Amino acid sequence: MIAAESFRGRKVALFGLGGSGMATAHALMAGGAEVTAFDDNPDSVAKAASEGVAVADLRSVDWSGVSSLVLSPGVPLTHPKPHWTVELARAAQVEIIGDVELFCRERRARAPEAPFVAITGTNGKSTTTALAAHMLDRVGRDTQMGGNIGRAVMTLDEPAPERCYVVECSSYQIDLAPSLDPSAGILLNLTPDHLDRHGTMPAYAAIKERLVAGSDTAIIGVDDIFCSQIADRLEKAGKTVMRISKRLPLADGLFAEGGSLKHADNGRYEEIATLEGIDSLRGQHNAQNALAAVAACMTIGLTREEIQCGLNSFPGLAHRMEMVGRKGAVLFVNDSKATNADAAAPALSSFRRIYWIAGGLAKEGGIETLSGYFPNIARAYLIGEAAPAFSATLGETVPYEISGTLEAAVEHAARDAALDGGAEPVVLLSPACASFDQFRNFEVRGEAFKAAVNGIGGVQPIERGR
Repeated sequence: MIAAESFRGRKVALFGLGGSGMATAHALMAGGAEVTAFDDNPDSVAKAASEGVAVADLRSVDWSGVSSLVLSPGVPLTHPKPHWTVELARAAQVEIIGDVELFCRERRARAPEAPFVAITGTNGKSTTTALAAHMLDRVGRDTQMGGNIGRAVMTLDEPAPERCYVVECSSYQIDLAPSLDPSAGILLNLTPDHLDRHGTMPAYAAIKERLVAGSDTAIIGVDDIFCSQIADRLEKAGKTVMRISKRLPLADGLFAEGGSLKHADNGRYEEIATLEGIDSLRGQHNAQNALAAVAACMTIGLTREEIQCGLNSFPGLAHRMEMVGRKGAVLFVNDSKATNADAAAPALSSFRRIYWIAGGLAKEGGIETLSGYFPNIARAYLIGEAAPAFSATLGETVPYEISGTLEAAVEHAARDAALDGGAEPVVLLSPACASFDQFRNFEVRGEAFKAAVNGIGGVQPIERGR
């Protein structure tokens, strides 16, 4: 745990007592802060009290003595309406920050030279974060990974000069971290997302821009107009900018050409790594993730050989195009994290003979935007509440059956794929739906898929990584 010593002796209000909120409360208390915490959920308040955290309704405290409001990133700061704690803090002219801001202050105070890679973007954050941390860990660096990827940032080990931090940051976390200052900041891409919390696309993009604007080296994917403009703007402001592209040759920066990752310097190109044969990094989207992670590791001083070794051994993330097993020529892939159409697109673009398991609790827009990938689908197996609507979209374009359950879909897809004469038929769970009609979350759905696959006789599990 990182004790928040920069808050010693200060009165701090904290709202939001989920996992990261509780971790933050304990970090503040360990650092000597006087914490008063609250949550709209009475059970969370009771649990915090049982763990020794001072709790009180923040509507009843004297805000004139409070130095900071530490807010959970899940609590509205601006849209659709500021939370009542935000209004109280603003009225008292109290700063509003989050746990990432606490981390930044502790790093600056104790070990400002500690390498710090921060990653954001609409898509690909978790894979890029995990890959960068894996490459650093693989070469023996003391590597701490956390943030939005799962481990609360204040539960990481305390800052030390040689300790590397790799932190995934959501837009909510960036909005609560005004002094975010990574050694290498990564902005992967921007598409409309979380507009209910940020109001407009320009406002959402401006929040994401803060992460790279405060970094020593700004690593920016330039394959969309918003990020391209951010890169240009920061470069004109004198920032060190490293552009990356998964589809365009660049005169300066890093770009992908097929499976080759190339470094361009004033128009001269050289290969720095390859993704050929790395199952965990298939697809153009993963080329962008790899480019970003490679660029960050280059800034920290990894050699090409160390970078290639890290890429080769990367196991991938569970439920994100996770290679589960093979039976003969048939490959089984778990992409349960694809909870909407946009998230399913990378997997559907990465294979050519797909036996597609899709469905669940449908998101707005259905799967119409995936029609460009329908030629890759040999047959679809539809499950859950979305099955009738998805079947109407597929129509006569893609053969399908309404399987109903995931277990039936796996059984039927495996049977049909085994009869396919193609080079690599793929049974792919990429639902393009939320899981909540049949499963508690996408992780449980992905584990159910893996259990069903492992129940098929003759399936050989795939060792993650190469």
